[in-house]
Amino acid sequence: MSRSRHRGPRQRTRRPEHMTSRLLAGSVLTVFVVFFVLPVLWLLLAATKTDQQLVHDNPLSFGSWHALKANWHALTGFQDNAILVWLGNSAVYASISLVITLCLAIPAGYALAMTEFRGRHTLLITTLVVMLMPNATLVVPLFLEINAVRLIGTMWSIILPYSFYPFGVYLTYIYFTTAVPKDLLAAARIDGCSEFGVFRHVALPLATPVIALVGFFSFVANWTNYFLPYVMLPESDQMPIQVGVGSLLSNVPSFNPTVGTLAIQRPQLALATLVAITPVLVVFLFAQRFLVSGMLAGATKE
Repeated sequence: MSRSRHRGPRQRTRRPEHMTSRLLAGSVLTVFVVFFVLPVLWLLLAATKTDQQLVHDNPLSFGSWHALKANWHALTGFQDNAILVWLGNSAVYASISLVITLCLAIPAGYALAMTEFRGRHTLLITTLVVMLMPNATLVVPLFLEINAVRLIGTMWSIILPYSFYPFGVYLTYIYFTTAVPKDLLAAARIDGCSEFGVFRHVALPLATPVIALVGFFSFVANWTNYFLPYVMLPESDQMPIQVGVGSLLSNVPSFNPTVGTLAIQRPQLALATLVAITPVLVVFLFAQRFLVSGMLAGATKE
């Protein structure tokens, strides 16, 4: 009896706190669903409808597989499979830039973390400043530089600016500073290993998580970049998918009444958006294990 008397008030005092936490969690989940899940669900369902169904039917209703197939044929028929050309361009630009980024960012971050040299602090601050600047602010000076070497309108006008990734350098610097034991590297030097050998045979195998992290963020940044290729590439057959989707938007009669015969309907634009984001989702699904380990690197100490 005495135990039950003591438990009663304690349960009554805990119950309001428990209800408050559940109410707060439910509110947060509701906001997340409204602002993030519902738009994505609407986008998925919009690709399965005709333009009339998109306007008059329930926004969250499924259209038909026939409408989805018709939208796909109409989308791929726009300018002779232009969307497939844009996808190929994005894959080429992002892949080559990714390889160059990894070859530059990982050694640069290692050098900043493990070596002392004159101007190291200034270089690190410069990397942070450039990393924090919006990408759009660098488009004009980049255009002037690329134009000076006469690369405007070529794939290198996109690949070269993509390849220099300050955030990747800083991320690698943080990783080698916090997650790689310096005693291990010092032991390799004592054993007669050169500095390049220490990096190649000791530091680099330990850097798999941060390599995956830098690679993923670089790929996403390159794939989703719009303004730089829009300025650098004047021809339609050179466009990446993001600029291509923008050009499709200008061919939707609902947004541009002056469109002629080459018109794109809103469900086809929704399908093009899904096609544009699918490669990023696929890369994320395959790389998520390395991404989690890279994000948690240095969070614990032995």
